[in-house]
Amino acid sequence: MKMKWIALAVAAAIPAAAMAIGGASGPKIDYEVQGHIGEVMGNPYGIAPLTAVIRDGGYTLADVTVHIVPKQGGQKISYKVSRSQLLTHGGVPIFGLYPDYLNTIRVDYTRIDTTGKKEKFSDEYKLYAPPVYFEPAGNTMERMMPFEAEVKKADPEFSDRLYFVNNFGQKSSIGTRAVWNNPTGGALEWNYWPQNTVIDTKGEVRWFMFANPIYDLNSLYSAGVMMGFKQNADGLLTWGFGQRYVKYDILGREVFNRRLPMRYGDFSHSMDDADNGHYFLRVSSSNWKRADGKNVRTVRDVIAEVDQNGNVVDEWRLAEILDPYRDNVMKVLDQGAVCLNIDASQAGKTLTAEEIAKLDASDKFGDIVGTGPGRNWAHVNSVDYDPEDDSIIISSRHQSAIIKIGRDKKVKWILSSPEGWKKGWAEKVLTPIDANGGKIKCSGSKCEGEFDWTWTQHTAFKIDEKSKGDIIYVSAFDNGDARGMEQPPLPEMKYSRSVVYKIDQKKMTVEQIWAYGKERGHDWYSPVTSLTEYQADKNSIFVYSATAGASFDMASGAFTSAPNPYIEEFKWGAKEPSVEIQLKNCTGYQAWPFSVEKALSQEVK
Repeated sequence: MKMKWIALAVAAAIPAAAMAIGGASGPKIDYEVQGHIGEVMGNPYGIAPLTAVIRDGGYTLADVTVHIVPKQGGQKISYKVSRSQLLTHGGVPIFGLYPDYLNTIRVDYTRIDTTGKKEKFSDEYKLYAPPVYFEPAGNTMERMMPFEAEVKKADPEFSDRLYFVNNFGQKSSIGTRAVWNNPTGGALEWNYWPQNTVIDTKGEVRWFMFANPIYDLNSLYSAGVMMGFKQNADGLLTWGFGQRYVKYDILGREVFNRRLPMRYGDFSHSMDDADNGHYFLRVSSSNWKRADGKNVRTVRDVIAEVDQNGNVVDEWRLAEILDPYRDNVMKVLDQGAVCLNIDASQAGKTLTAEEIAKLDASDKFGDIVGTGPGRNWAHVNSVDYDPEDDSIIISSRHQSAIIKIGRDKKVKWILSSPEGWKKGWAEKVLTPIDANGGKIKCSGSKCEGEFDWTWTQHTAFKIDEKSKGDIIYVSAFDNGDARGMEQPPLPEMKYSRSVVYKIDQKKMTVEQIWAYGKERGHDWYSPVTSLTEYQADKNSIFVYSATAGASFDMASGAFTSAPNPYIEEFKWGAKEPSVEIQLKNCTGYQAWPFSVEKALSQEVK
């Protein structure tokens, strides 16, 4: 018997026997081909399960249009495919499949063979896509799906919208096992499972990221909070997490996945792209020499500019540009919601001047509220490059300030309450005016009428399409914690706003031209995260109130439910949204309209 098996093994190894597997004519194609070109590859790059590629079968393809047939009453997704995308993927890229569903896809195209013969086809494909899956963290507030979406309103003008949603799950104990101690401080423990999706205006998930192949909570250099997602002008996605910044296409093809330059660490919140291919990364210093001689890892207070090849070309070290010891806002912050380091047991508590002074005099450094390098004094959560004057606009949560800084590292203006700004910065604080140009009367941090500063805000973005010369428009999400430089008597009195300002950079004035949210009250209040951004294609303002609606038990000091964020889109100047979708039981960071045309239809220039 043993000799028989040896003989069979030898026979299987010789070329003649191997060739017989495919028959006399050679190896056969043993995968299914549904249409007139090649096979279907589901999830072709491993991280986007609701995408596919229909291979070109060796033909040249032209005039390709894809139609994802919607469910009954669902949203249709149709797009043309550019030649560059056909060549890059070796076939037709498919985006927008329904999860846990046998999808129908129609593809219209021209097939060209090697002789130049052209034939038109309209093929129909059937393709099952898997359910949405994200890693669980072992938390009682988790659900099978990342969220349930309730569509409250979607006007016809916006019914073709797709929204990229950057959320994250509960903190997992897998990712809380390390701290920086060489030097001390930093934000390494900031780890949450990613939950990134694209939804349509029916509330259906049409894309999600299966992050596991590129993400590992057990690794110092492959984990962190995935944040700062942006669809660049070339249609590709950029973002960062922990010690990395990356670029991928919507099918999951890697363009680059890089470690941060060694001078920096702890990416989070923001990665902005410039027209010349440079990127502005919100990072920290990996080794900062303080004036007292101590070496620390700083927290969310450095902007690094890198070129296409990852070389650092410039940096903004904010502790050398701003006043890192301005503590007015930090003394009145709700200590239960210091951005994502949420500790429900500290809800409503604030720090006294004595407590901050004691902390600042200690050797306690890291992702904690306090002043000076090595503590979370700035908490910059957005960076927006302005090519008009080669400057950056930043949002500093823990200063409740939106600030413009030039290439020369000089502050151009500060949109903030004037309280606490010392000489050298106080002169840069903008003066509030009304629609007629009259100066608005302010006392301390409170102004008459509807004008208000932003408080612990997120996402300060210049609206390029509306701005001209010295007159610029800036949008922001005013979270509203510590509004008026105080905590209100009752937590239910807090509210958030989406707001647009008109700034005269020459006269150093600011006018509030639009705001929404105060009328929604505490139900719409987002203590942390969120976004407001202008959308040129529909002349609209998009808003994500990303941590609204969480239930909290005052007695136990614990959250009893995850937030229930709001996605909204407004026509320019409108008082009511044209779109409102509420997500249930999820923690949101940011969201924004996603363009499948930009991703798959435009030619590379």
